[in-house]
Amino acid sequence: MKVLVAVKRVVDYNVKVRVKADNSGVDLANVKMSMNPFCEIAVEEAVRLKEKGVASEIVVVTIGPNTAQEQLRTALALGADRAILVESNDELNSLAVAKLLKAVVDKEQPQLVILGKQAIDSDNNQTGQMLGALTGYAQGTFASKVEVAGDKVNVTREIDGGLQTVALNLPAIVTTDLRLNEPRYASLPNIMKAKKKPLDVVTPDALGVSTASTVKTLKVEAPAARQAGIKVKSVAELVEKLKNEAKVI
Repeated sequence: MKVLVAVKRVVDYNVKVRVKADNSGVDLANVKMSMNPFCEIAVEEAVRLKEKGVASEIVVVTIGPNTAQEQLRTALALGADRAILVESNDELNSLAVAKLLKAVVDKEQPQLVILGKQAIDSDNNQTGQMLGALTGYAQGTFASKVEVAGDKVNVTREIDGGLQTVALNLPAIVTTDLRLNEPRYASLPNIMKAKKKPLDVVTPDALGVSTASTVKTLKVEAPAARQAGIKVKSVAELVEKLKNEAKVI
């Protein structure tokens, strides 16, 4: 079974994000970039399926600038077999990404596609669902457990009311939640081996996909600074402030 894993290059989660002075976007100059944490979970799940003998090949794909090869090499070091970079310097929305991934899916014909449920930069939580709609594949989102059995995959989903298990016919799309697994660290020997694994670079034009965006970013602002809290001496004072100052009661 071939597994396709989509990953994204994002600002490292330990970095404090800064907004550009002209409010046109996020300042990425000299900022550490990493693989999206949810995508790390997706790669780990694919590797575990291969270790179980379920998956025979893991193909990892990302869409972004040439520097995104760094994240692909990380995925290769974690256990993926080969990588594809759809090179684009444009700021792509979720639909454009889903269309590009569909073109890769049509070319690669994987039986299972695994994505992180969302990226920590845009936080949209859209690409997996859009890809499912475009391909017509069954989809299991917010997965906390994945089990492949024959031509089906059972996905335990995290929902508001608890857990829901769905049985999907392959080919299928799965988006990963935090509790699915704990990603491993790449060992030095595997990092060295990853440098020799195949990495293909294609363009959106070569895939026949237009990435023209229908969304325009007007302004990006940092969140307002929170005011310091205060201490009150009694319940009566608390009620008075909630009523007259905060006006919430």
